[in-house]
Amino acid sequence: MQRYFVTNELENDHETIFITGENFHHITRVMRMKEADQVFIVFPSKKTCVATITAINDEEVVLNLVKWLEENTELPIEITIASGLPKGDKLELIIQKSTELGAHKFIPYKAEQSVAKWDDKKVIKKIERLQKIAQEAAEQSHRTVIPEVQYAASFKELMLNHVHYDYVIAAYEESAREGEDSALPSLFQTMKKGQSVLCIFGPEGGISEKELILLQDANTTLAGLGPRILRTETAPLYVLSAASFYFDLFKNKNS
Repeated sequence: MQRYFVTNELENDHETIFITGENFHHITRVMRMKEADQVFIVFPSKKTCVATITAINDEEVVLNLVKWLEENTELPIEITIASGLPKGDKLELIIQKSTELGAHKFIPYKAEQSVAKWDDKKVIKKIERLQKIAQEAAEQSHRTVIPEVQYAASFKELMLNHVHYDYVIAAYEESAREGEDSALPSLFQTMKKGQSVLCIFGPEGGISEKELILLQDANTTLAGLGPRILRTETAPLYVLSAASFYFDLFKNKNS
């Protein structure tokens, strides 16, 4: 069944559900659903239900709740991925796959060594497109949260966010070369359910010396991601895969 996120909560189990906008278009034009078809509905509270289509008119789909589902598809910690603007469509790949792996939020930022440049006039449209990719990936992977995409116009602007997180960690190529291999596992072992971490990744050119100073001033943990040097689009997936293994599989079975 298809999964759709709605913006309004149900006041009671007998209240009618209405779907409009892009979801209406997807149900009626793309999926060509009809009365009696069923879908998953996710509410802002992260609760999910199965609902049956009872009517379709020119502007909305009308549904009735069938049953609530007990879902537990989110990571117990909140991971924000901050990516220095990469070339081409790499950022789209990062957001799609990272959403599937459980990322909570994305902050693409203009890094000192970013080759890619965003026209200020096109930032809103670019973020809207990336947000749409996150939504589609969240629907596909049965998430109960759509990750937010928020742009930072500079590394300095990005670092203003660090006070809002319980932990800040940066993937640093020199740390990997020096054999650093304890920062990431130590972070996971320390973090508790509901805590947040900002994970910073440089663009293709890596983190600059000026950016490194800002990281150190903010007491950021510099982490190596194993003995191999990872591409800018691979590193976030490595961290999220490690987090998923630790929190979804390993810790659940050993707690």
